[in-house]
Amino acid sequence: MVERTRVAVDAMGGDYAPVEVVKGAVEAVNENESLSVILTGPEDVVREELAKHKYPEDRISVVNAPDVITNDEAPVMAIRRKKESSIVVGLNLVKEGSADAFVSAGSTGAVLVGAQLIAGRIKGVERPPLAPLIPTETGVSLIIDCGANVDARASHLVQFAKMGSIYMENVVGIKNPRVAIVNIGAEEEKGNMLVKETFPLLKNCPDINFIGSIEAREIPNGAADVIVCEAFVGNVILKLYEGLGTTMIRIIKNGMMSTFFSKLGALLAKPALKKTLKDFNVEKYGGAPMLGLNSLVVKSHGNSKSIEIKNSIVQCVKFNEKNINGIIKENLFKN
Repeated sequence: MVERTRVAVDAMGGDYAPVEVVKGAVEAVNENESLSVILTGPEDVVREELAKHKYPEDRISVVNAPDVITNDEAPVMAIRRKKESSIVVGLNLVKEGSADAFVSAGSTGAVLVGAQLIAGRIKGVERPPLAPLIPTETGVSLIIDCGANVDARASHLVQFAKMGSIYMENVVGIKNPRVAIVNIGAEEEKGNMLVKETFPLLKNCPDINFIGSIEAREIPNGAADVIVCEAFVGNVILKLYEGLGTTMIRIIKNGMMSTFFSKLGALLAKPALKKTLKDFNVEKYGGAPMLGLNSLVVKSHGNSKSIEIKNSIVQCVKFNEKNINGIIKENLFKN
């Protein structure tokens, strides 16, 4: 009998919920035998959407959660007051052990607050960061933090580097991953106060393969495997990355359709170009895991369509099978 990873999914989270969330959940279980999904949300609404799809009914269940937390609500108050919201119910399933992971495209603030209050931090972890994979010329890199801690301290960034290294080695399979800190130049003396304080700590950290500073223009080249920064910088990099990627794809497509000869060339180049563009699409890599928690919580973009929801769910299988939380607990404070 297959031992499946159980993923609780916030059916009401995101701009296109529940349509795209349910569709993504169905695609995930149809594609991957190693998981089952628990959808949280108003049961009648979720089941009505599920009825539009074909899927193995024993691998998707629904847990009623009549309340929904919106983006304009104060996160702490919403988590405390809306105990029957799709976010709180999903996080409690993970806390109780009824699910191995929780995925949401809903309110970022509510997910971050709820994850820490309900799932809880690993003992000793100061600030759990959001850590998405981003495509590069040579494969993927992990940017950490991309949105959870805008006022991070140097000690936080050191923990981010350690957790990011553990993730890249055990989930992505990169041995001795290269760690760099985002800076405005390669010289050690450059940067703001946070970077200047963090740089020597990373340099003298025996647990990571620190290669120094990385400038933003080097990130798409794959110059580092783990890219360390505080959340304000990380979020700006991530959003620019996504926006530029979308714009470039649109410009390339428009250019190829501009003349008869360009259309002919596009027809010949289509197979290779399609693969290249697919590999550089951030949706392929799913959401951002929140590292340093007792349980796996993955935050997907608010505008996620079914493909990103599906990939966010599927990535939980490897995270769970590799026992990343256990490895972080074992290795983060060993020295």
